[in-house]
Amino acid sequence: MDFLVLFLFYLALVLIGVVMICICSKTHYLRGLVRGGAQVISHIIPECLQRAMRKVLHYLFHTRNHTFIMLHLLLQGLVYAEYTWEVFGYCQELGFSLHYLLLPYLLLVINLVFFTLSCVSNPGTVTKANEFSLLQVYEFDEVMFPKNMKCFTCNVRKPARSKHCRVCNRCVHRFDHHCVWVNNCIGAWNARYFLIYLLTLTASAATMAVVSTVFLVQLVVVSDLYLETYVDDLGHLQVIDIVFLIQYLFLTLPRIVFMLGFVVMLSFLLGGYLCFTLYLAATNQTTNEWYRGDRAWCHHCPHVARPPSAEPQVYRNIHSHGLWSNLGEIFLPATAHCAEKMN
Repeated sequence: MDFLVLFLFYLALVLIGVVMICICSKTHYLRGLVRGGAQVISHIIPECLQRAMRKVLHYLFHTRNHTFIMLHLLLQGLVYAEYTWEVFGYCQELGFSLHYLLLPYLLLVINLVFFTLSCVSNPGTVTKANEFSLLQVYEFDEVMFPKNMKCFTCNVRKPARSKHCRVCNRCVHRFDHHCVWVNNCIGAWNARYFLIYLLTLTASAATMAVVSTVFLVQLVVVSDLYLETYVDDLGHLQVIDIVFLIQYLFLTLPRIVFMLGFVVMLSFLLGGYLCFTLYLAATNQTTNEWYRGDRAWCHHCPHVARPPSAEPQVYRNIHSHGLWSNLGEIFLPATAHCAEKMN
């Protein structure tokens, strides 16, 4: 009982933490909390350890490396190994449909294909060769994306909706974000691969969660466990309830129950992120634009000459052209010819 309560409490804290980060990410509260936490930690942790931690964090999140790719493949391999080693065999003995059991493997193959494409494909690097054509694709809104901006690192003019990625050290057309899990930027030319990768990863986690849950329920029903009784700490005879069943199953089949807890939590996290990504795709926004979109940019952009008395201009999405057109732009990235037609 104690373990189950602690596990559920931990799961609730993780989910609440993720939700709070998403809510606070567009405000100054999160930055203030991070700064305050860093100041407290700086007085506790020795300076040498702080330097080592900064180096590790810089390597993991500010340089291109394969750490998270290997971690991704390791976790995926461990989950599928447990599914194959125990769940698949037990489900066959209980008479589960083979098509039902093979669905996670089909999703795995598709997922690995699009994971690889997300890792190795060009996200839309802005170069001298394609600079002029990319400048014609999207309209400049003169708020978040003013005209005649130049990236002095890449020595190119910045097209609307582009951004210089410090990790990859390149400007990316229709920049969304840099994803450490694929060790690549997500931009105009690989957003479709990333979306299908995320969709199949979420579906595979949810499918394994459903199969494992149905297996455990079927096991309880076949063995008549729900009809059993037990003696509690006070010596009273009690009918088995759901909490006792979960604890019993964890002690009997610990790896399966642990895997189930992991894929359920993963399904919620990935499902939430997938919904957010679909929302951005449906409204023709990028993560970069969504994050920066609620700010007033007139007084914060030193490169744009405006009168001192000018009203602060708030960013508005001028690139949305309807649901199907927006979704089509993910799978068929806009070109200068398409942009002329839409305008």
